Amino acid sequence: MPYTSFAVAGAGPTIGARIVQALISRGVSVIVLARPGSVSTSSPLLQGAKITTVDYADVPGVSTILRDNNVEVLISALSFGALQAQTPLADAAQAASVKLLVPSEFGMPTEGLTDGVLATKSQFAAYAKSLGVPVLRIYCGVFIEFIPWLTAVELGRFHLLGQQNEPASFTSLDDVSGFVAHILTTFPPSSLHDATYRIEGDRISLEAIGALYEARSPPVPVVHLDKLPDGFDKQTYLQTKFAEGRLSVGWDNYLGRDFPENAASGNKAWEGHQWKTVREVLGL
Repeated sequence: MPYTSFAVAGAGPTIGARIVQALISRGVSVIVLARPGSVSTSSPLLQGAKITTVDYADVPGVSTILRDNNVEVLISALSFGALQAQTPLADAAQAASVKLLVPSEFGMPTEGLTDGVLATKSQFAAYAKSLGVPVLRIYCGVFIEFIPWLTAVELGRFHLLGQQNEPASFTSLDDVSGFVAHILTTFPPSSLHDATYRIEGDRISLEAIGALYEARSPPVPVVHLDKLPDGFDKQTYLQTKFAEGRLSVGWDNYLGRDFPENAASGNKAWEGHQWKTVREVLGL
């Protein structure tokens, strides 16, 4: 039977709280694990969930909460800067006999990475498996809502680092959260344990998105640069990966190439769903 009891760590306003909302809408039990001092607990997206405050590093404390609430699935939606907290969460999940762990992926494929900042995600999945805790990974490319941030549109131009013609995967926040809730509450454990789903709402290059911005009214001109403006370090890192083709969720880190036919392979798991496009979400 599908799972019915969930806990979410990192229920912030980007993806975590939306996953909570999507699960609640399906009538299942949801516990939010909030860190002391979290400002996200007042979010209306968490309405209907039980909110518990706990230090993620407190393994006995977290495991007690998970056990007392009969949590079957622990979902991590922690931001990149907080990923180190996933290790004690995995320890707590093992101690509480949690049946499935969904780590904070929700981006470009990380399986097979051995170096670089995102290798942390691949290493964590291996660690959780070493504990005997099954893992479900979901890759979705870049959240469509992040495109203005990625290209510094707030500065009045659509900033691109060099030429950006490689097709990439983009998926809306609501589609990602809805997909997570759908498969976790519909599919049997055998379809989730140590599985990977690759989803894609739209497949388009940054150059093509830039053309949409230039065609809007008022237009936002595209500028190609050798260096993005100062302070845009994260965007520089990501746009470098875009240029390499790694932001397609069909990318295979073992073989070092993209397999476009795999990019939306997980979409079929949500039969009948209409995936939102970049043009729809951004109003272009």
